[in-house]
Amino acid sequence: MPTSSREAIRKRYLPDIVVQTHEGKHALFYQDLVKDRIVVFNFMYLSCEDTCPTTLHTLMDVHTLLRPRIGRDLFMYSITLDPERDSVAALRKEARSHGVRPGWLFLRAAPADTELLRRKLGFVSSDPKVDANKSAHAAMVRFGNEPRQLWSMVSASASPEAIARAIRWVV
Repeated sequence: MPTSSREAIRKRYLPDIVVQTHEGKHALFYQDLVKDRIVVFNFMYLSCEDTCPTTLHTLMDVHTLLRPRIGRDLFMYSITLDPERDSVAALRKEARSHGVRPGWLFLRAAPADTELLRRKLGFVSSDPKVDANKSAHAAMVRFGNEPRQLWSMVSASASPEAIARAIRWVV
């Protein structure tokens, strides 16, 4: 039986790895967090002193702009690049410090799964030296409508209004 295009995309880009939320719950990345949803992803790590704090602040403004949909049909996920240092307790503390509300989860996975997810979601550089440097990670926001298979990405340095407008496009 031929594979549907939706299933082919899922297998190629959306692995069903186990993740842990800042609330301490375990979930399957695709089945529990992405399937049949409109989603927004970014990667960050708590010891980042460059773009991560700015990105999280911008995403808080995006969350406010999209508030009527957040947690209903639109979900936001910030995934740590440093799961060995960024514990659930540390992610919870960071989420609280940013005023994260329902519909936005901070996630961590095993280091190998984090790397797999980062690559599958396209948060990579074509330059291996740049890609190996965690502090040079891409300050991007990927978003998509999984059921409709509409996916895009925008710079995290764009204005919150521009990011929200782009996300509304896939809705």
